[in-house]
Amino acid sequence: MIERHMGRPYVWGACGLKSFDCSGFVWRVMLDNGIFIKRTTARKLYMSLPRVGEGGRWDYGNLVFFDNLKHVGIVNERSSFYHAQSSKGTNLSSFDPYWRGKIAGFRGVKAAGR
Repeated sequence: MIERHMGRPYVWGACGLKSFDCSGFVWRVMLDNGIFIKRTTARKLYMSLPRVGEGGRWDYGNLVFFDNLKHVGIVNERSSFYHAQSSKGTNLSSFDPYWRGKIAGFRGVKAAGR
């Protein structure tokens, strides 16, 4: 489901289907996968979701927050994450070297029915 939203332009406040901001992208991908979260800012989303234990941070589908909770993405694996980047739109980015230093924390989401 996430792949169908790749390559879309970044537009502040947008939640798809043709453009996204970072939290709108996360909201849309979760919605498409039956996971219902509130459409809100990255900071408020961080505050509303449960922490992820040290061992599970890099699990696929967890949310990763950056830059003092101003940006959010979806973990793909230990080395990459999906997000809507203002300069590139929706894409798969590497954590290293630029993004890893900006990580503020991780949060988990639960699928519907779990």
